[in-house]
Amino acid sequence: MSNKDHHDHEHHHHKDNGHHAHHENGHQTHDHDDSHSKHNHHDHEHHHHEHREQDDHAHHSGHGDHSGHEHHGHGGHSGHDHHGHGDHGDMMADFRKRFFVTVILAIPIVILSDMIQMFFNYTVAFPGDTAVELILASIVFFYGGWPFLTGLVNEIKDKSPGMMTLISLAITVAYVYSAATVFGLEGMDFFWELATLIAIMLLGHWIEMKSVMKASDSLESLVELMPQEANKLDDDNQIVSVSVSELKKGDRLLIKPGEKIPADGHILNGKSSINESMLTGESEPVEKGEGDEVIGGAINTSGSLTIEVSKTSDEGYLSQVVQLVKEAQESKSKTQMLSDRAAKLLFYVAVVAGIATFSTWMALGVDTNFAVTRMVTVLIIACPHALGLAVPLVTARSTGISAQKGLFIRNRIGFESARRIDTMIFDKTGTLTHGEFGVTEILPEDNVSEEELLRLAASLESQSEHPIAAGIVAKGKEENIDIPQPKDFDSMTGAGITGNVDGKVISIVSPGYLQREGISYDEERLSKLSETGKTVVFVLQEQTLLGAIALADTVKESAKEAVERLHQMGIDTVMLTGDNEKVAQEVAKQIGIDQVIAEVLPHEKAEMVKELKKDGKRVGMTGDGINDAPALANADLGVAVGAGTDVAMETADVVLVNSDPLDVVSIVDLSKITYRKMIQNLWWAAGYNIVAIPLAAGVLATWGFLLEPALGAVLMSLSTVIVAINAQTLKMK
Repeated sequence: MSNKDHHDHEHHHHKDNGHHAHHENGHQTHDHDDSHSKHNHHDHEHHHHEHREQDDHAHHSGHGDHSGHEHHGHGGHSGHDHHGHGDHGDMMADFRKRFFVTVILAIPIVILSDMIQMFFNYTVAFPGDTAVELILASIVFFYGGWPFLTGLVNEIKDKSPGMMTLISLAITVAYVYSAATVFGLEGMDFFWELATLIAIMLLGHWIEMKSVMKASDSLESLVELMPQEANKLDDDNQIVSVSVSELKKGDRLLIKPGEKIPADGHILNGKSSINESMLTGESEPVEKGEGDEVIGGAINTSGSLTIEVSKTSDEGYLSQVVQLVKEAQESKSKTQMLSDRAAKLLFYVAVVAGIATFSTWMALGVDTNFAVTRMVTVLIIACPHALGLAVPLVTARSTGISAQKGLFIRNRIGFESARRIDTMIFDKTGTLTHGEFGVTEILPEDNVSEEELLRLAASLESQSEHPIAAGIVAKGKEENIDIPQPKDFDSMTGAGITGNVDGKVISIVSPGYLQREGISYDEERLSKLSETGKTVVFVLQEQTLLGAIALADTVKESAKEAVERLHQMGIDTVMLTGDNEKVAQEVAKQIGIDQVIAEVLPHEKAEMVKELKKDGKRVGMTGDGINDAPALANADLGVAVGAGTDVAMETADVVLVNSDPLDVVSIVDLSKITYRKMIQNLWWAAGYNIVAIPLAAGVLATWGFLLEPALGAVLMSLSTVIVAINAQTLKMK
């Protein structure tokens, strides 16, 4: 094959390499004699694969390592949210238990409260009733309030006061002041306020966790990436099944057609086409034979291979990807959620208002007791009960709506920032395209119909396991063509496949075969198809050309509409892919993407995201492969396609269960309406404070009006009810 031929038919090397060197017993080994020429071919064409392997630390491995990417405290929201998975369930159960215990103890506390008795005009009194109240309130404070007190410590350590600090301030002040009244300080106790506040805050956190858990659980059942077991060959060439984590360098493994490769290594014998799209983003399977490197996690699609392990699990490519992901997630977890930002503001307001109230009354010369009572009232009122529910109820509602739409929200911080995205990056293979071959053109010669050409090709390809074969057979079925069983099926070394269909000898071959055999064909048309990244195979009867079939990774139907909708929202679109430039440009042209960046390695994808962020862009990234994981973690919003790898899904903020690009638009929409609802709710919750704090501080005292705690309680209950109802009105268009 001339050099020119190499280039022109960059995409046909599948066929040349013994298209499906392959599953029929005995067809695996007879290809070797020809392997040398094929290697050159392979190396030449897939040069970018080769660097990818060396450059990007040829790739990962064993599930032994899989734990490496567990949910590193996803979003680590001030110590009380999203921890590793096992403890998430335990934490939720813990909050639930604390909530029920608190509610049960709160009932007698509220009944015994002097303030509630005055308000509802009844009396419950017995010797030692205040002591009983103190004991019950102490249990509620230390047991029910414990998660908030520990959260306070974490927030103070992080120098970032938020919800935990605000709640802890209010419950501590209420507890200490009320306990002091039991021991003789003049004033009314706030035990009922303490108990109800803790109960409502526990409820809010429990609701929020429950919604996050639901989303994560649905993910748990999705794909595992690496095989757990490997078929190792011992010294007598007997197959022994071993755990991937036990593999050592130099071990020989047998990989059957259709299996995932358990570890990085190189091929000792056999040849096959290997699907690395999940790892590298290259849409077409790569032909590999003796001496070639293989990456753990790639899928061996056709032949049987014996490989020698060259890297163990923790040196492989995945563990390095995991490291990149971890770093990005740690920096992301420092962002605070909206509810924490609101709480932080209220915390400062409370402290300032409390100090100002106390000093003002002292300066006016009133007695200390009165000044302390006013200050305490201000500090307790500053933490509205409604605030504990304002955001969790909206969160639970939006998580529920999103789950019905097939969006699983895994990390609230990323989801909350979706509303501000101005640039959306898409991976190509598997995200905008199906990630598998589909027939794009059927080009029969003059005397043959399209249907007949497809029928003959599908019949022969039905015996092959090659990805191209799957595309042709799928097209035949889609057209409802009756596919006959071929006889005498065989694979032709370095050329293609042949067999007898309806008594005719039919072959499916590569352009290289036609050239070697001197069969003429339309070279101009072929080079045009090659330029747009298509793979072309030719169908022969004996040595007569019947026609050609072109295949490519097909674009998802909804991709174009998704891009149009994003443009309407003022969001730029970028395609970032490991695949080659021609293929990427062709896909971008079909769907109207603004900018294309092709042939990038996984760590470069993450770099591109960081660069866009440096330019002040708010970046969303949608991808499905391991090679997308670092970029997903670095983006403001990471979206994983549900049909992708679990590494991508572990890293993303939102997972699209239906793998539909249009759902990206739904995320942005839902994020905007969720945020609006949260803001409304925070105004309802804090609106109570805005009115109540000055009144509690006594600004109208000169006119004889002081906010009585009982009236405060009514206002507070009202704002809590409004917040709860408002959250339920969240709807998606």
